[in-house]
Amino acid sequence: MILNSDDSKPIYVQIAEWLETEILSGHFQVDDKVHSQYQLAEMFTINPATAAKGLNLLAEDEILYKRRGLGMFVADQARERILQKRKEQTLKKLIADLVDEAERLDVDEAELISMIQNVRKMRGK
Repeated sequence: MILNSDDSKPIYVQIAEWLETEILSGHFQVDDKVHSQYQLAEMFTINPATAAKGLNLLAEDEILYKRRGLGMFVADQARERILQKRKEQTLKKLIADLVDEAERLDVDEAELISMIQNVRKMRGK
């Protein structure tokens, strides 16, 4: 992953989202140790304090937990928390934007649903 300094999201949020994606994709399981702030800083060429802020954001959301002197680890139910968070925040915003654009283009609900179903069929879902 390449962090985007031009993105409206702060770098530490991008770090947190990258780690969430790593958990969702199975690269980190419950109780696995994640990269330290220094490893993340080296991987992404960023300040370790910025990396720490991303890790702490996930700890606040109970996606990671700290073991004093050992680092950060994936919390129990982390995957479920990430899924719920992304459904509530990311997906709802994308859907709202999609509905707004559909209204601007005079696409009715049935046509919009049909378009979504066609995309899912093409992807085999």
